[in-house]
Amino acid sequence: MLDVLKSLLPGQSTGRRKMTPSPRNGKLGTFLGVFTPTILTILGVIMYLRFGWVLGHVGLLKTLLIVVLANALTIITSLCLSAIATNSRVGVGGAYYIISRSLGLDIGGAIGLPLFLSQAFSVTLYAFGLAESLRFVWPAVPVGPAAFLIILAVGALAFRGAGAALRSQLPIMGLIVLSLLALAAGAFIQGDPGSTLLAGASGEVDFWVVFAVFFPAVTGIMAGLSLSGDLQEPQKAIPRGTLLATLVGFAVYLLVPVLLALGSNPDSLRQDPLVWTQIALLGPWLVLPGLWGAIFSSAVGSMLGAPRTLQALAMDRLAPRKLASLTGKHQEPVFGLIVTLAIALGAVFLGSLNAVATVVTMFFLTVYGSVNLVAALEKLSGNPSWRPRVQVHWAVSLAGAVGCFAVMMLINLPASIAAVVIELGIWLLLKRRDRKEDWGDVRRDLYEAIIRWALIKLSSRPMTARNWRPHILVFVGNIERRLELVRYGAWFSEDRGVVTVCELVVGDLLDLELDTNERQRQMDALLRSEGIVAFGEVDVVQDIERGIVAVAQANGIAGIESNTVLLGWPDSQERLVHFLRVIRRLKRLNQSLLIGKVEPLGPAVEGQPRTIHLWWGGLERNGDLMLLLAYLLSRNPSWRDADIHIKSIASNQLMQEKTERVLAQLIPEIRIKARIEVMAKPEAVTVKELIHQHSAAADLVFLGLATPEEGEEEEYAQRLIDLAAGLRSLFFVHNGSLFIGELVSPKSGNHSEG
Repeated sequence: MLDVLKSLLPGQSTGRRKMTPSPRNGKLGTFLGVFTPTILTILGVIMYLRFGWVLGHVGLLKTLLIVVLANALTIITSLCLSAIATNSRVGVGGAYYIISRSLGLDIGGAIGLPLFLSQAFSVTLYAFGLAESLRFVWPAVPVGPAAFLIILAVGALAFRGAGAALRSQLPIMGLIVLSLLALAAGAFIQGDPGSTLLAGASGEVDFWVVFAVFFPAVTGIMAGLSLSGDLQEPQKAIPRGTLLATLVGFAVYLLVPVLLALGSNPDSLRQDPLVWTQIALLGPWLVLPGLWGAIFSSAVGSMLGAPRTLQALAMDRLAPRKLASLTGKHQEPVFGLIVTLAIALGAVFLGSLNAVATVVTMFFLTVYGSVNLVAALEKLSGNPSWRPRVQVHWAVSLAGAVGCFAVMMLINLPASIAAVVIELGIWLLLKRRDRKEDWGDVRRDLYEAIIRWALIKLSSRPMTARNWRPHILVFVGNIERRLELVRYGAWFSEDRGVVTVCELVVGDLLDLELDTNERQRQMDALLRSEGIVAFGEVDVVQDIERGIVAVAQANGIAGIESNTVLLGWPDSQERLVHFLRVIRRLKRLNQSLLIGKVEPLGPAVEGQPRTIHLWWGGLERNGDLMLLLAYLLSRNPSWRDADIHIKSIASNQLMQEKTERVLAQLIPEIRIKARIEVMAKPEAVTVKELIHQHSAAADLVFLGLATPEEGEEEEYAQRLIDLAAGLRSLFFVHNGSLFIGELVSPKSGNHSEG
């Protein structure tokens, strides 16, 4: 019986995901939807039946060390999944959704399919544990039939809907709290601390063996994540509920061994699995209901989580499509519930599930390790779309990932190998299927940082708004005279994109005396000496207009093509007209155009942050690119903590209110700190005068750049010259990217079979 209880699974991790059609409107809040299932899974059977054994074998100090080490991993994992949840919406499928959207559908499926089976088997394992524990008061109870009935009861509760099932767990939480209070009262009233508090290890069991026995007690942190599709505000509820439950569990696990040490002696702790009943006031009357409630609530969590993981897999066509549908009064994944119930009931007839339980534990740990790895890779990739509200250093995330896989080996090396082999086999099968994913993943970001191998892989990955980063092509006549412009190009890339500085030479390559290779070496040397990360290039062209387009079209390699052309302010209106004429051609190439007039940036003044003004028009849809460039610029040391001001001019009060409402909704969503000011245009004041009045003192101004009609370039050029005359430094921005309107807030992708 104790062997079965020892092998009971760690907490459920599942999922939700926001995939294609978002099938449900969440109704659960932080407390009921995340905190309750998470804390009830953490404070489970091992706390009641294994803590005394752990304490009796290694002593109080080493027990507390085990608690700290185990909780360090789960706290790191909680922080990582909180970072992911606050960076983007987590859809139905929770952990599976996170992994598949960051590491790819094949890896997500390789982990998601075993995860679903693990959750289904968990229902059976917890049912067996509950049936076994009933023998403490009813020795003759038939374990198999009792487990069968328990599973049916759990299934019936789940069919009533997640909300009803979770509300039914609130009394269970009360029973667990009552048992803890009874333990504390008994320990202080009738305990004898003298012989146990300072007792050392028994020497009978190795430290890491004891650690492996205890560790499943802390692995329930993703129970709330599994219900993410049922949450009202998952981006707030998941981090708050998970972190709070993890910290509360940590505090309880630091307290319980002290109470056990105060209330008992090492021999009783080692030999009596129900030592709690000997210490607590009213003994089994308060402890056993808490124990049974903890096991039952864990089974309910698995029964709720497994169908949602299966639903997410079905929505990605890794399971029959029928399993993705929601039916019934409470819009539950009923077909997934039926499949989960059938698997759980069928597993009862397998008899002893100890071996299965160990492998299942390994599957859960691979999920935790993968979530930590996702957070580390997202941070290391330097993707502009990685802007979580919860920040975790990549080294901490990576340490959490390594720690999870190390714990797997410590707990059971053969089971770890079996779990990895199963997941590897599923991954190989999924890799052979022809699938298309229309969401970006972290692999594209990593390919850009690993040179040749990465370039080969990069070409096979889809480009999405999530993956977009500025690869800037700066055109200059002479780099020495345009160093400030080049510096802005590097600031805009913010070490996330590739910057190429191209000197255009008009003439015939055969007639020029210029050594282009030597000139390129000089450019590279100058860039290095100035601390600018960019690549120099010299191109000989027949004329400026055709030269800009030809070089822009050819620039790049294996998926890292230039997507943003940066030109300096011309010394004549005629040259500006040439620049305006290339807009249409660059737009056909899905390339954006920036025309900059910049002055050398002076030293920062203590206590006075630099100011960036962004004039939001809306008609040409250049605002998202301007906002992303302003954000990237503010990430550089020279512009650190710069104030970004979004300014807009409305023609009337109705448009003013509408623009204010749109921007007020956009800015919190994209997680870019900016001030908003929408002003009504006075009749006697021109747009140019308003811009000059408000932005003359700004360190940098962004203005939208329209596409002038053919033949109207000269008139438009004069308007730009007049507008630029009253400003210190500015960029005219034309957004020609594939993802107009999505660069700062890309839409979630849906999967389609290819």
